[in-house]
Amino acid sequence: MGSCKSPYVVLLLYVLVFFVYQSFAFGVDTNQTAKLVVDASEASGRPISETMFGIFFEEFNNAGAGGLWAELVSNRGFEAGGPNVPSNIDPWSIIGNESSLIVSTDRSSCFDRNKVALRMEVLCDSQGANSCPDDGVGIYNPGFWGMNIEKGKTYSVVLYVRSSGSINVSISLTGSDGLQKLAAANIIASGSEVSNWKKFKVMLEAQGTNPNSRLQLTTTRKGFIWFDQVSVMPLDTYKGHGFRKDLVQMLEDLKPQFMRFPGGCFVEGAWLRNAFRWKETIGPWEERPGHFGDVWMYWTDNGLGYFEFLQLAEDLGTLPIWVFNNGISHNDEVDTASVLPFVQEALDGLEFARGNPNSTWGSLRAAMGHPEPFDLRYVGIGNEDCGKKNYRGNYLQFYTAIKRAYPDIKIISNCDGSSQKLDHPADLFDFHFYTDDAKIMSSMAHQFDHTSRSGPKAFVSEYAVTTGSLLAALGEAGFLIGLEKNSDVVEMASYAPLFSNDRRANFAAIVFNSSHLYGTPSYWMQSLFSESSGATIFNATLKTNSSTDQVEQLLASAISWKNSENENSYLRIKIVNLGTNIVNLKIVVDGLEPNSINLSESTKTVLTSTNVMDENSLNEPKKVIPNRSLLEKAGKDGEDVEVVISPNSFTSIDFLIESS
Repeated sequence: MGSCKSPYVVLLLYVLVFFVYQSFAFGVDTNQTAKLVVDASEASGRPISETMFGIFFEEFNNAGAGGLWAELVSNRGFEAGGPNVPSNIDPWSIIGNESSLIVSTDRSSCFDRNKVALRMEVLCDSQGANSCPDDGVGIYNPGFWGMNIEKGKTYSVVLYVRSSGSINVSISLTGSDGLQKLAAANIIASGSEVSNWKKFKVMLEAQGTNPNSRLQLTTTRKGFIWFDQVSVMPLDTYKGHGFRKDLVQMLEDLKPQFMRFPGGCFVEGAWLRNAFRWKETIGPWEERPGHFGDVWMYWTDNGLGYFEFLQLAEDLGTLPIWVFNNGISHNDEVDTASVLPFVQEALDGLEFARGNPNSTWGSLRAAMGHPEPFDLRYVGIGNEDCGKKNYRGNYLQFYTAIKRAYPDIKIISNCDGSSQKLDHPADLFDFHFYTDDAKIMSSMAHQFDHTSRSGPKAFVSEYAVTTGSLLAALGEAGFLIGLEKNSDVVEMASYAPLFSNDRRANFAAIVFNSSHLYGTPSYWMQSLFSESSGATIFNATLKTNSSTDQVEQLLASAISWKNSENENSYLRIKIVNLGTNIVNLKIVVDGLEPNSINLSESTKTVLTSTNVMDENSLNEPKKVIPNRSLLEKAGKDGEDVEVVISPNSFTSIDFLIESS
């Protein structure tokens, strides 16, 4: 009998068979096999720098102002609009209309470096034909896209007030429309008490919660009132030092060994007149003049200053790395012949941090509550300035003066020494690398393979794949594995940027709004390297049955580390799989005592997701996070171990090592 199938059905079957064959022939959705041989003998081990992995803070994307620094008022001194008056008071806004009050600025402040104050002429009164609304008229401040006010917590409100007569001012924390009253108090004073500037401090306990709150200053009394330096700080901050607790906890969890600060480009400025100058950021907060960052284009009140950065590093138990301006911005430079005042400013800053409490600048530190010196051992001379005309000349002036006064301080050059030796003295050289291509980042694992082993060490102070996805984190993990393997020449590494407000976010390690936060995949990737600082790295060789391209998609390292909490010792194997196939990996560990690996107590942590472009968000903060579990039983103790490595994943395996 002839076939009853149509020729179209036969053709369809042929096509299906062809695609099934192609799938097997070309490896679509098929498993790879690979073998990782680890030489865990004492002879193979090399120490990783104690300071290998840390953090880099830059005032970028409101990382500090409206973020890490817990101050809730934005533009608290009314200086953001510039020194000339009348000026823009944004984000302050008016409650009332032009028939009830007139708000302006003048230069009547009692603070010499912050002369702008807000002047409020109240036209209405508590009674009469032009009576004020029941809730009064005045001004409000929404903070940085909303203040997070939490029920039961106490907020310290500080403000300076002057008036032409007696005052009755309501200070309140409300919802974004002013209707929900969360906390309130009144300041009442006679005309004689406020004829000159007077400081008021009020403690407000919130009766409700609203992450989008605002501060209101209102009155129903006719007359002139001036306000200046208005602050709202939660009492509940990290170690009582003014830092937002949940954000610092994310840093603490990374176990950073150093903290580079306060920037980057923030230190340089687009123009020198807007560069970060440490002397303007110390002393009483009311007297700090503030700073317009003309690279990232927003105002900071300098509540988070040089002292606070040093304090934060101490609170985290990490080493501060101070980056200062070397007389060079993005657009102008100080000639080397004229740079000595900048050199002296740096020396003064070192004395502030390290000088005895009787020294000129050390005494100011002591007056701020820290008589003991800070443990400042590293400085960076400039940021990304190596190609600038005056950099080498300026650098040498700083280098010579600092080494003369503080010979133990390690100095970091902006010039890249990874491919050729520097032409000037340095203890470390700074290396930055950004890309939007994860595979390019992963290929940078070999950047330091051929770097000279004599001379300055590398400080990879800024690196990132600029997309914020799982794929970005995988590329970065591959890069860091390369840094681990080159830890004889790479001494430090930190991701950038560290923080970003969600309103500004494009990519960062940690993204936040007024009340919530999340770690990006890049943050969680870094957490799996937190035990590498001070660990021992072993030779680890990958062998696969695949093409060169597929081999390059698989990277691995092996370290030994000790858990300080339980004193257990572990062999950690980290594997990055940038490929789309599952990898069946056999791990062979040589050089250990027989039966020293306890598989039943060993764990496997995997960072992956269903889509390699997945990201975390405020709505889905844990979409891409590490998943930790006991290692699946894949062999007996003392035998080789077989594990399954998921496609597009970063896997960390901790083998518990038990001594005989």
